[in-house]
Amino acid sequence: MLQGLYEGARQDANSREHEVPLHELEKQARSARPVRSALDALSPRDRIHVISEIKRKSPSKGELADIDDPVALAQEYEAGGASMISVLTESRRFGGSLADLHAVSAAVDIPVLRKDFLESEYQIVEARAAGADVVLLIMAGITDERAERLLEVAREWEMQALVEAHTAEEVDRAIAVGADIVGVNARDLATFELNKDLFGQMVPRFPDGVIRVAESAVAEASDVARYRSQGAHAVLIGEALVTGANPRERVKEFVAA
Repeated sequence: MLQGLYEGARQDANSREHEVPLHELEKQARSARPVRSALDALSPRDRIHVISEIKRKSPSKGELADIDDPVALAQEYEAGGASMISVLTESRRFGGSLADLHAVSAAVDIPVLRKDFLESEYQIVEARAAGADVVLLIMAGITDERAERLLEVAREWEMQALVEAHTAEEVDRAIAVGADIVGVNARDLATFELNKDLFGQMVPRFPDGVIRVAESAVAEASDVARYRSQGAHAVLIGEALVTGANPRERVKEFVAA
């Protein structure tokens, strides 16, 4: 599944690069609004930080929500106290777009994450041109050398990366390549099953100073409280928010947890 997602994202990025070459894209990136600091947004430790996701569908669950106005949803997230917004830009299996990212980034005052299957420098610059402050790097899909280079490119554009891991080995790799923000995803990429204990098991592997993000397996405020008690600085929440009736209030509940 992951290989297929990367192949699709690569094909789509190659098509876009054929239309807008890198040097033109870099001009757009230099004209984008200034980067908002993800490290600052997630660093205060007096409460849990919620990264609220705009997500229409997923390979494991299919259609989740009919999001006609991602800007309005993002503004509800921000009003509820979200520290960051994650925007899916993968179109084939998640129904997202760079247009969503650009529109959301222009409408909120908190950092915005581009969540996609990124493996090229072009995709990183593309994220900045669309207004992203943070990019997602998935250790299961790229080599250490590629992760190091993409981190370098992101930082050259003053962005940060959320580096995602699914295993102890991947957590160690993420830290070794110099990630400042590391997410532990509870969803097994092969079976799509959730391991609610995985994040807590990985916490001892984190050195001081690295921001710890728990991803997946959040349905209720009690799940956020569990992650917080295990040492999470932030949680990334998608399905529980897009399928709920009142996203602003749901974010408030999660933050209060």
